[in-house]
Amino acid sequence: MSGLAALLAGHTPPDLYQWHSAASVPDVQHAVEHAGWAFAHLDGWTIEEKESFLKAATVALSVSDDVGDFDTLSDRLADVDAPDREGVVLLWDGWSPLCRHDEQAFRVALTVLGGRVHSDRGCRFAVILRGDGPGLDLPELPVKH
Repeated sequence: MSGLAALLAGHTPPDLYQWHSAASVPDVQHAVEHAGWAFAHLDGWTIEEKESFLKAATVALSVSDDVGDFDTLSDRLADVDAPDREGVVLLWDGWSPLCRHDEQAFRVALTVLGGRVHSDRGCRFAVILRGDGPGLDLPELPVKH
C-alpha cells in the first residue's frame, strides 16, 4: 500500500509529510476524492516570498482573500472544513522555492499548517509537500511499502 493510500485509509495519521511521487495532480486529486477526502492543491513553483505564499494558500484552500499575515491565515485555517468528507489533503507542489528564497517565511508556513494539522477543531487535515529541496525534518510519505 502506498503512503498516500495508507493516509487516506486512516492507517497513517494526518500530518505534514514529504512525498516524492511523480503522479500527476489530476491522478492525486482523483485518488484523494475517491477515498472520500477533499483535495486542495498549492502550486508553489513560482512562490519565493511570504505574500505570494499567503495569496496562493488562500486560493488553494478557498479561505477569505483578506489574509495578509500568518496569524490571519492560521485563524482562517481553523475554519477550513470538509462537510461529508473524511478530511482535507493539501498537496503543496514546489515548496522548495519559498524554502530557498525566504526560509523564515517557509518555516512559519510549516508551523501554521502544522498547527492546523494537529488542531482539535475542524476536520482532519493533512499536508503533503511534494518534490525535492533542502532537507526537512518531516516524515516521508512512502511511494510504496
